[in-house]
Amino acid sequence: MQLALDQRLKLPGIVLLGALCGVALAAGGMTAFILCAAGLGCAFVLWDFRCGVVLLILLMPLSGSTTLFPHELFGIVGLNPLNLLLAGTLCSWLLHAFGGGGLRSFLPRPLLLLYVVPILVAGAIGTQHIHEIAPTLLMVDPQLNFSTAFGYLRDLMLKPLLMVVFALLVAAAVAKSERPVRFLLPAVVSMCVMAAIVPVYVAQSGIGLRALAGSDERVFLSALGLHANDLGRLYAIAFALLLFTWAEGKELPLRWVLLAAAGATAVALVLTFSRGAFVELAVVSALYVLWRRSLRTLVFAAVVGVAVLALAPAAIYERLATGEGAGLNAISAGRVDGLWLPLLPEVLRHPLFGNGLGAILWSDAMRRGAGQGVIPATHPHNAYLEALLDMGVIGTVLVCAYFVHVFRGLRELSRQPQLEPALRGLFQGAAAGLVGMLVSDFTDSSLAPRPEQAFLWLAIGMMYGEWARRSSP
Repeated sequence: MQLALDQRLKLPGIVLLGALCGVALAAGGMTAFILCAAGLGCAFVLWDFRCGVVLLILLMPLSGSTTLFPHELFGIVGLNPLNLLLAGTLCSWLLHAFGGGGLRSFLPRPLLLLYVVPILVAGAIGTQHIHEIAPTLLMVDPQLNFSTAFGYLRDLMLKPLLMVVFALLVAAAVAKSERPVRFLLPAVVSMCVMAAIVPVYVAQSGIGLRALAGSDERVFLSALGLHANDLGRLYAIAFALLLFTWAEGKELPLRWVLLAAAGATAVALVLTFSRGAFVELAVVSALYVLWRRSLRTLVFAAVVGVAVLALAPAAIYERLATGEGAGLNAISAGRVDGLWLPLLPEVLRHPLFGNGLGAILWSDAMRRGAGQGVIPATHPHNAYLEALLDMGVIGTVLVCAYFVHVFRGLRELSRQPQLEPALRGLFQGAAAGLVGMLVSDFTDSSLAPRPEQAFLWLAIGMMYGEWARRSSP
């Protein structure tokens, strides 16, 4: 009876999607084809939302981090294949939940109270300051194209929170799967595809390593969709997942695939020449040795470390030595005097709840001195300073408490003997990647969801899914 009801609910949705695909195809062009393909994909997803989750795992890092996927269809902001797939998967899960799967366990309470609520509150505060954005920043960043509260919330609040929705759908799929380890396959495929993008792009461009490492080439990789620093952090988390999963894996073919993927990811990370990513990589590697204390691990780490030091090109050492001997401001690429110190008084103006998401846009420092002693930037280049500006001390403490909660959960699952070894390695690698991310966040990125955090949120979703499996009969 219940199965028949589910099928009757899903069939009209598939028919409706087919009709929409026909209309899109009549419009003609590649855009219509992409939209039609996405609609057909959603039709299959309606039969089993886990199919959509697999596609999301494959496409989320690629679509969110590169320009290889369209971000607009028919000129409508937000209408793109990824969002269509995300909406279709969510609708399919809702049909399943209404049919007896249950809705109560979808959004974990720590995620809601410690993470989502502070972002929502900061977004509500920020809607009062849209008209105060520094005019200089509007010329520096053409993406600041919102002039209404809806556009502001769409770009700075709703779009980042889609990453959380992705994690929740992963959790729901893991909770309903007999062998969650199977979700590693699309994850590894996605990591391999992402690892190939930067080396291929660099090889086709013909640029030399020394030029690529130069401070004036930091935006060279931005044509791919993300800044070099963001791509580096994406690779660092992927490397952590691959390294620890390889260490725990028992099947020889899987171990070889994971080792090759980890090596390719490390090469891609190096080509970003992101010092923050180098720091994150060093933290992950140190935690690997610390958490897996054994003679075998020490020998392996020593051999790899010596090989890396001996074979690393001179461009890497030159990049690491940027600003050496010229003071902290030079090492930070001018951020200390040009951003961090001028923005500190803004924190004291709204210490408890902050001044809204993107508060740097209407800060006094930017409104009065952008381009004149203050770097005209739309981001403080310090995730903790950004959190204090946007969400205040209360919001920052809550968000940091959430990441402590995630770290403890990942570490707990990594020690569970009843889990498959590869899953234990994944959770251990995610914990190491989280620590590395929080360390590197002192120089960039954000505590709010970002595209470069896609693989971390994948692991968080799998963590919640595993907890749901444990609590279900």
